[in-house]
Amino acid sequence: MSSILVTGGGGFIGAAVVEALAARGDTVAAFDIAASPKLLRLCETNRNFTYVPGELTEWPQLTAAFQRHKPDAVIHCAAIVGVINSIASPMATMRVNIEGSLNVLAAMRLFGVPRLLNLSSEEIYGPFGADRIDETHPCHPVKPYGISKFAVEQLARDHAAEYGTSIIHLRTCWVYGPGLPRPRIPKTLVDAAVEGRALHLPSGADFRVDQVYIDDLVQGMLKALDHAEHPYDAYHISTGEAPSLGEIGAMVRDLVPGADIVIGPGLYDFAAGVRPVRKGALDCTRAREAFGYAPRFDMRRGLEAYIAARRQGIG
Repeated sequence: MSSILVTGGGGFIGAAVVEALAARGDTVAAFDIAASPKLLRLCETNRNFTYVPGELTEWPQLTAAFQRHKPDAVIHCAAIVGVINSIASPMATMRVNIEGSLNVLAAMRLFGVPRLLNLSSEEIYGPFGADRIDETHPCHPVKPYGISKFAVEQLARDHAAEYGTSIIHLRTCWVYGPGLPRPRIPKTLVDAAVEGRALHLPSGADFRVDQVYIDDLVQGMLKALDHAEHPYDAYHISTGEAPSLGEIGAMVRDLVPGADIVIGPGLYDFAAGVRPVRKGALDCTRAREAFGYAPRFDMRRGLEAYIAARRQGIG
C-alpha cells in the first residue's frame, strides 16, 4: 500500500477520495484549511488517515506536511472551485489555484515525490464545439476558474518535462452526490423533492451538461493513480452523456412521485447575469482504453443513489 497526500482533502471530492484510499489500506494525509465533519469522523474510525491543517499558499505548512508524511504520490484537489466563486474573487482564485499548485509542484521536487494526479475541469475548454468532445478539443477558457485550471495544467506539463515527474490531469464535469455543498442542479432538485418543497425554475430545461456521480469519479481517480504507465497526460472522467436539465427534472419527478419540480424552457444561469458557456458530454474512451475506467451510474441510477442517501439523512 502507498502513502498518499490529498490536497483539498476536506472538500466534497477530496473527502470522498480520502475515504476510498483509507478504506483500501493506503496511508492517507488530508491537507486542507479546515476539517469537514466527514474528515473528523474518519479520524475517529480509520487509523490509516491523518488530517493535516494547512493552506496551499503557505509554503512552511505545505512542506511540513510533505516532510512528515513522505507521500509516494499527491492527489491535488484543492482549489477555489466554480465560475461564480472565481468571478467574485478572481485574485484569490489565481493565488490559490495557480500559486498553490506551483507550491505543490515545488514541494514534490524538493521531497522527490514522483507522481501527481491533478483534478482538472471541463471549464478549461471554454465553449464546447460539439455535443461530445474528447481531450483534443481546443482550450479557450473564459472565466477566472477555467483560466486558472488551464494554467495549472500547462505549468504542470512544463514541470513534468523539466523534472521527469509523472503528472496526470483528470478532467471532469459537474460532479454530484451526497455531500455536494453547492446549491446546483441536481442537488437543488433532489433536496426539494425529498423535503417535499415545490421548486419552480423559470428557465434552464434546454441546457445540457455531463454530470458524474461522485462514486464514479473516485473510482476513476483511483484507477488512474494505480496505473503504472500512462500513454497520455489528460483524461476525461465523467459519463460520456449530457442529459438536459429538463430531462433530469423529469427523472426526479419519476423517482419521487408527487415532487413539485418544474424547470422552464431555455438556458440555465449560474446566477443572475452569469450564464454557462455551451457544454455537452465528455468522451471517456481514452480513460476506458488506458486504465479500464467505466462509469457505473448513468443519470437515473445516480439520482436513485443520491435520493436514497438523502432519505437516510446523508448529504
